[in-house]
Amino acid sequence: MDRGELILAGREFLFPAVFHYFDEPLVIERAKDQFVWDADGRRYLDFFGGIVTVSVGHLNERVNRAIHRQTDRLQHVSTLFATEPQIALAKRIAEVSPAGKLTKSFFTNSGTEANETAVQLARCYTGNTEIVALRHGYHGRTAAGRALSGQNTWRGPAAQSGIVHAHNAYCYRCPFAKTYPQCDLQCARDVKELIETATSGEIAGFIAEPIQGVGGFITPPKEYFQIVAEIVRDHGGIFISDEVQTAWGRTGGKWFGIEHYDVVPEAMTLAKGLGNGMPIGATTARPEVADALDYLTLSTFGGNPVTAAAAKAVIDFVEDENLLANCAVVGGYLREGLSALQQRYPIIGDVRGMGLMQALELVRDPVTKEPAPRETAALMENARRQGLLIGKGGLYGNVIRISPPMNVSKSDVDEFLAGMNSALADQAAAAG
Repeated sequence: MDRGELILAGREFLFPAVFHYFDEPLVIERAKDQFVWDADGRRYLDFFGGIVTVSVGHLNERVNRAIHRQTDRLQHVSTLFATEPQIALAKRIAEVSPAGKLTKSFFTNSGTEANETAVQLARCYTGNTEIVALRHGYHGRTAAGRALSGQNTWRGPAAQSGIVHAHNAYCYRCPFAKTYPQCDLQCARDVKELIETATSGEIAGFIAEPIQGVGGFITPPKEYFQIVAEIVRDHGGIFISDEVQTAWGRTGGKWFGIEHYDVVPEAMTLAKGLGNGMPIGATTARPEVADALDYLTLSTFGGNPVTAAAAKAVIDFVEDENLLANCAVVGGYLREGLSALQQRYPIIGDVRGMGLMQALELVRDPVTKEPAPRETAALMENARRQGLLIGKGGLYGNVIRISPPMNVSKSDVDEFLAGMNSALADQAAAAG
């Protein structure tokens, strides 16, 4: 089928809820390293990486070799049997976990499943049931994942009891109309009152992304999680760090996003970049917490030998190629370029993020901060015409998300920044 036939077939045979960025879906045919090609043969510089998933480049040769070797040896047996790839991957995750303290893992197929597992784990370990999540957060597409999410656009019919939502640390749009650091982190301290007024006072846990992905790469101040973690533990809960988008060095210099905040969680959830495109999820926890999951469970495809082999190859590649440092250095270079664009184009109200996880929040007025969702959609189209793929997020649909493979170079960033400058200039000219 050609491009037009594929689009028509998709409309006929896929749920209409399937989300596309563009009015006319972009049909991707092939990819390699930091590039993808559409059905018409046009090349794009991929600076979104399959929603923060292509961590070490499309069709990474070392990862693909691991996949091919394992495919020829053992493809599937389920978690009813032990396999070397699954155990080797669990051991590897334990070796790089924060402070080496999260040493037991349970494997699933996605971040959504990992988050569901973590919530069950918190309830089993504490004997409590209520969970605190954050506004603007996103934790998956199942009923529980949607209920945990703090955005109406992604919740749907997902109401569940026992989940409350705290204010997030959205400094650009502070819910308390304060300015950091004079604010004394009121957003974090408010979690105590939330627990004491909107729950029984004893909670099972608190789940948060170190940087809120779908929320628009909202990045809390460095003290935020230290304050919240202490409050949560004082009220009987554990801290679950949702690292689905922030793990594996993406935030620069650290394996996991939460490590930038000097907090060691009781549990973490992992997915996306761990598989570099292979479907995987994992919940990893401190041994005493993991051992509390005392009911029978399994995952038919979780810990699949082929996927586990790929994931271990990803971790090894990140370490061998020193991508933690690359994310810090090249991410810093990208941030400087984005800040320069902000000085040139008033539509960019905020630049934020860490490492190779950066965002531009677009506004119609830098003083009122009125969100610019239509302009954001137009900029994505302009970027597409410049041969760039970027992401979108935020409650108001006005945040550009930038998350290329972690092994991109400064020259890739130069190409990206030049294309973004042209896209922004075209948009500014069209606006008069």
